[in-house]
Amino acid sequence: MNEPIPNEKKNKSFLYKLGIVLLLLSLSLWLVPFIIPFTPLPLKLKAGVITGSLVVAEVIFWIGAVLVGKEAAARFKAYLNPAHWRKRGGERKHEE
Repeated sequence: MNEPIPNEKKNKSFLYKLGIVLLLLSLSLWLVPFIIPFTPLPLKLKAGVITGSLVVAEVIFWIGAVLVGKEAAARFKAYLNPAHWRKRGGERKHEE
């Protein structure tokens, strides 16, 4: 009859959602280097913050990629690649 949802399925769902959140967090950390140069921080601190944010963003991205799975991470990364933006738009126009 109605079987309860196993804990494993609930846990996987939570880990998948956590992975998505980590992917989005890594995306927001990639925006830090574009904002930091306009702050009144000293130059050495700016360089450190920019470098640190890029390293942390990449680490968080790969942790999120492991949690969501190989296919979802590849889709997300391809979606963010600007080289694919024009190609997709052009293909859609020709399909219609």
